[in-house]
Amino acid sequence: MIGKLAGTVDSLGEDHAIIDVHGVGYLVYCPSSTLSRLTVGVPASLMVETRVSEDAIRLYGFAAAEEREWFRLLQTVQNVGARVALNVLSALSSRELARAAALGDKAAVGRAQGVGPKLATRIVTELKDKAPSMMMRGAADEKMVVAITAPVGPEADVIAALVKLGYTPGQAAEAVARSAKEFAGAPTEVLLRESLRGMAR
Repeated sequence: MIGKLAGTVDSLGEDHAIIDVHGVGYLVYCPSSTLSRLTVGVPASLMVETRVSEDAIRLYGFAAAEEREWFRLLQTVQNVGARVALNVLSALSSRELARAAALGDKAAVGRAQGVGPKLATRIVTELKDKAPSMMMRGAADEKMVVAITAPVGPEADVIAALVKLGYTPGQAAEAVARSAKEFAGAPTEVLLRESLRGMAR
């Protein structure tokens, strides 16, 4: 199974790129966010998800491993296949999708092509409990940014996740402090969700 491709961009299509790896051209389907970062003739490296069916082997490429994880997670939702998952990731960045899932924002997910109101509701409902753990992945790197002022335990984890989503350490710490006061002893997932809600008001 192919997990990563590194080569030169041979050509770009509306929903795919052909990556030349030592003379072999691999057709890789990508979300628009990934395609926008590619330039014909320029070296590129993509994280790849390989799908094998009875009639074809398809490669799906992403600029970051986090996008690939969301691609996989989206397809655990009923009636969401590879095409719909790519459309969602074309409409929303990984951070926006994580936030939409955590807050149950079906309108944001509904912006994706081919995603109607019912499917958008199903996506945010089924991913709501999974979004916090996805947001926590890789958040350890951001902990260093807020290590001086951040508390330990769940509050520090939530601050790191919020920083990863693009908030400043100060904004994150303030939001978490408010939520921790209101929901004392709450688990990390609840604290994260309520902090996001507080920042969205």
